[in-house]
Amino acid sequence: MDAVRLIVTSRRSLAAGGDVPGILAEVWQAQALAQAIGSRLAVAGPPELRGEALGLTELAGRGCGVLDPPELAPGELRAGQLTELGDARHTLMCLGGLLGEVGIALVGLACSADDEGTYWQCMEAIDAADESRDRVLEMLRRLADREQALPEREAG
Repeated sequence: MDAVRLIVTSRRSLAAGGDVPGILAEVWQAQALAQAIGSRLAVAGPPELRGEALGLTELAGRGCGVLDPPELAPGELRAGQLTELGDARHTLMCLGGLLGEVGIALVGLACSADDEGTYWQCMEAIDAADESRDRVLEMLRRLADREQALPEREAG
């Protein structure tokens, strides 16, 4: 399935809310999807994005690692459904939005956490989501730099 469709599905599921385990499961799904997108960009994306994409893969993996993995039925892992990235810029813009929403959801959970374990799990996941989003924004900046450089090369 196309990356943007999976991101939209994740955004909708995250926005639907639910109980704490349900929201944490959606956060985990979003981080796993970011990890898969980063991995794909590192292998087959524009060359100037590959280093940042590897960083995204690692950070999103850490975001999954700080959360308890949800119990998913076969086929429910959105990252496993990723078949194509589509336009890198559009995919990254959508992914940046998703990671921002993940951070907001985690702040809400941390503020209302009943136990210290959930609070600290949320805090670590917030950090991972924020750093993942920073990588996405850096990749978008690099794409913009590349597009600005292209007209200069063609004119020169």
